[in-house]
Amino acid sequence: MLTFQLLWVCYLLPLPLVAYWLLPRAKTQQAAVRVPFYRELEDLAHQPSLGDGQRKLRLSTLALIWCALVAGAAQPLWIGEPVSMPSSGRDLLLAVDISGSMNREDMQAQGKLIPRIFAVKAVLNDFIERRQGDRLGLILFGTNAYLQAPLTFDRTTVKRFLLEAQIGFAGDKQTAIGDAIGLAVKRLRQRPGDRHVVILLTDGANNGGEVNPIPAAKLARQENIVIYTVGVGADQMEQPGIFGSRVGARKVNPSADLDEETLREIAKLTGGKYFRARDPIELIKIYQLLDELEPVEDREKSFRPQKALFFWPLGLALVLSALLALAFLPWREWFAAARGSTEPMP
Repeated sequence: MLTFQLLWVCYLLPLPLVAYWLLPRAKTQQAAVRVPFYRELEDLAHQPSLGDGQRKLRLSTLALIWCALVAGAAQPLWIGEPVSMPSSGRDLLLAVDISGSMNREDMQAQGKLIPRIFAVKAVLNDFIERRQGDRLGLILFGTNAYLQAPLTFDRTTVKRFLLEAQIGFAGDKQTAIGDAIGLAVKRLRQRPGDRHVVILLTDGANNGGEVNPIPAAKLARQENIVIYTVGVGADQMEQPGIFGSRVGARKVNPSADLDEETLREIAKLTGGKYFRARDPIELIKIYQLLDELEPVEDREKSFRPQKALFFWPLGLALVLSALLALAFLPWREWFAAARGSTEPMP
């Protein structure tokens, strides 16, 4: 859409006509002039004057130049179609445990047991896809904690980084829950906005790292960061007996190392909640509930790109002025003079 920032400048378009009608014409005065070059004056007097067609062309060109100058002074703008921008006051960091225990096959899906990390990736992939409008980031932790994806609106990149994460990338012997929370606080404390959320998923207890989870959670509370904790792992599974038979099989608790008490305390201190996921179905329901607790913002900001166009009418005025000046130069006299100068002397 074409618009003008200074539309009132267009009122100046009839200014030359007003000046022509209202201003008095200049008075001609006769003066005696002694002209020594009579022959040149006689030749000049016999030159043809501008015809009506040339006069109209000149006036039309001058009028077009004036219109172009006024159009440039009005500052024309081309405003494009609205472009939506994601708008949300929420920064959401996903902290995912990729220690060695996350490779344990105790998550039952379609009658088969799959590793915990496979179920977590599948569910989180759908959760990330639904978070359109939030700035998402990804922290991976095991023996160490590190930021895999900084906060961004690019959900595709966050999903790719999550799917590419492998057990052992951050060390597979220990679980540094406190370091993961501390890293999340470090990334979120200086962020603008009034809503910062961390979703921490683990299957064990804090047995590594430099930071204790509870002091880290208290620091998160001071920075108004809400932490939702998710404990992953089945409560019981059947361990086969000798040579894989059911003889001597016994039921064990594969989540015996899960420190639910600490995870509950972390969530309570920061105003979040603790969830328990024993299978992929429960994990799906947890993230659906998180969608309800932290709904995606419906408001979207939009802007319309603007492009200044003032240089086009000004360029047109410049080109027309140059052509007009060239058209009324005494080309014929110059050519005649040049031809005369090249003729041989008698």
